[in-house]
Amino acid sequence: MKQILLVISGGIAAYKSLELIRLLRKSHMNVRCILTRGGAQFVTPLSVAALSENHVYDDIWSLKDETEMGHIRLSREADLIVIAPASANMIAKMAHGLADDLASTTLLAANTPILIAPAMNHEMWKNAATQDNIKKLLSRGITVLNPEDGPMACNETGIGRMREPSDIFNSIQEYLNVSSPLAGLKAMVTSGPTYEPIDPVRFIGNRSSGKQGHAIACALRDAGADVTLISGPVSLNDPDNINVIHIETAQEMYASAEEHHRHMDIAVCAAAPSDWKPSQLSKQKIKKLDGNIPPPVVLEENKDILKMIATSQNRPKLVIGFAAETENLIEHASAKLIKKGCDWILANDVSGGQIFGSESSHLYLIKADEQIDLGAQSKEQLASDLIIKIADHFKTL
Repeated sequence: MKQILLVISGGIAAYKSLELIRLLRKSHMNVRCILTRGGAQFVTPLSVAALSENHVYDDIWSLKDETEMGHIRLSREADLIVIAPASANMIAKMAHGLADDLASTTLLAANTPILIAPAMNHEMWKNAATQDNIKKLLSRGITVLNPEDGPMACNETGIGRMREPSDIFNSIQEYLNVSSPLAGLKAMVTSGPTYEPIDPVRFIGNRSSGKQGHAIACALRDAGADVTLISGPVSLNDPDNINVIHIETAQEMYASAEEHHRHMDIAVCAAAPSDWKPSQLSKQKIKKLDGNIPPPVVLEENKDILKMIATSQNRPKLVIGFAAETENLIEHASAKLIKKGCDWILANDVSGGQIFGSESSHLYLIKADEQIDLGAQSKEQLASDLIIKIADHFKTL
């Protein structure tokens, strides 16, 4: 796992550092952060700590921090030091070897490669002093991601805007020679429940929230795949940079999956489509009968989406299904693997409603010749761990 030390200095662009942290963590990099006094005026230590999942360092005089992780170790244990945003003041300190706080002291003690993303007013950027400082840093081998031209928070326009987090992230990956493991591959994910209407008011559904399926779609995207997400009715926002197709019924999900799967390298069927639907749909709301006798609802079986994909002549190279069971988890999941014809099954125990809608789960990866306990952890982390398995699989093809 690559180790990144991110220094967040003062400037409105500091808010972009939060998205950069998210991208780095999604790419399985460990991120430690130093937040300067100026940076803390724009983002809080709590938000930085929550996203990085690490302690935030901000005080060189902290006895605890210097004992457990001093400024020397912070610089030594990083594969790359990134300063984003790099303010004019921080750049000047680096150029002149000043060391009056934790960030500048750590940078002066560093023997690790450094990459900076400047952000400041356009006149500050053009100033001869700043340009001289930049030349000094370049002469010392420091990588500088020059700022962009555009509108600024001060209502002026010019060159000084910090690069977008995605651009900085790509530069970090390129610098560390870390490629997107699923770049060039296309993936389809089904997610969420389906609603099978009984009449214009009522439906048959299930408790799926779509959180695991959406997390998998995002993890595939972050690993470089071109992702199509077929989503049932959920309360989640559509993920960015993913082709989202909204459906309601299992029949609609089947039709969409049938249309798109033949163009995919990966299919993950994480949705919980209804196994049955009412054989007849009433055009009007069904009224209660006299004597409180409920009207009969005759069910018929929906088409099997996972089996259709797995047995298709143009099936994706890797087809992954889900098995949500309330008993005999491994036994039933292994039987489903054979019955459906898919490559892998992700199994979880949903007895007692303990998984639906929650932020965590416990998954088992079932293959024909192996069973892997992915552990009980957040659904986002489970999705990240799954992507590692998927990337390893495609390395062998």
